[in-house]
Amino acid sequence: MGMVDLEKAPGAGPQAGPGEPVQGSDAEGCLAVAIRIPVRVVVLVLVVPVRMVWDALVVAGRFLRDAVLRPVGRALAWLGRAVFVWPLVGLWRYVVVPLAKGVGWLGHVLLVVPAVWLYRWVLTPVGQALGWFFTRVGAVLAAIARGVYAGLAWLGRYLAVVPAVWLYRWVLTPVGHALAWCGRQVARGVGLVVTGVGFVLYWICRVLLVLPALAVWRWVLAPVGRFLAVVGREVADALGHAWRVAGHLSRAVGWFLGTVLRWTVAEPARWVYRSVLTPVGHAVRDAVLRPLAEAGRGARRAARQALASARLSVRQARADVRRMLFGAPAERQPVDRREPSAAEARTLGSSTTALTKD
Repeated sequence: MGMVDLEKAPGAGPQAGPGEPVQGSDAEGCLAVAIRIPVRVVVLVLVVPVRMVWDALVVAGRFLRDAVLRPVGRALAWLGRAVFVWPLVGLWRYVVVPLAKGVGWLGHVLLVVPAVWLYRWVLTPVGQALGWFFTRVGAVLAAIARGVYAGLAWLGRYLAVVPAVWLYRWVLTPVGHALAWCGRQVARGVGLVVTGVGFVLYWICRVLLVLPALAVWRWVLAPVGRFLAVVGREVADALGHAWRVAGHLSRAVGWFLGTVLRWTVAEPARWVYRSVLTPVGHAVRDAVLRPLAEAGRGARRAARQALASARLSVRQARADVRRMLFGAPAERQPVDRREPSAAEARTLGSSTTALTKD
């Protein structure tokens, strides 16, 4: 791994177009360069241990997930299904569903059928009769109400509406116009006064508040903000650069540790397995396991032959007992399944014709 470049290349900054302000390292000057190098050194020293600890935790977490958490999770999932899901499914399928079907059928027979009969043969005729009666009574009451409404409307029109319209047109409208003109004049005067007061307050606030605040922003806060922005940008760049460098260092340390573990643990274990355990296993297989397997297969073959001969003996003895008790079974006559020849077909056809005529 080569040396780490702690300074930016001269041409690495963004190129500015014609008529645009120059940005990047050319515009930062000596301030950014003076801040960049010590900040990157300090951040690199602080970030390298953090990155190495982070990589170690990632490797440990992956091993823990693959070797412990996944098998334990699968075992817990299977145990949960066996303890909770399967009993609940069996209870639902073989107890709750049949019981619910029985209760539903019983409710249908005891409640729904009588309710439907009561609605169809009792409530419906009674409701139709009441509807007919109330329809006739409602028509009579509606006719009476229409007559009463017409009389009250005529009285209200000539006793209330006509005088109210005359009062609105000849009294309230002129008075309202006069009041509205007076209100507009008063509002105009108040508006002129408020405008003058607002103009004076505007200039007072501008001179006493806005101009000092603008001066503080332009000559104090803006330079401080630019300086803090440069520092923050350099710190962020230093953190990213240090994180990448720490990653390379962590990868190199991991490669070294892996090589050490390989040559101290994996390769000796591989050599022992290949040079010691494999020949010993082959010798045990050839000298012990295969003869035992052959002996087991021979014993199993002999046991099968003995069982077959015993079954045959039992079958023959049962046939002899049946023959002594019930006699020999009748022999079956073989059936001729060949197709008839042409002469046999003519003979059979003539016989069928004669039988039909008789």
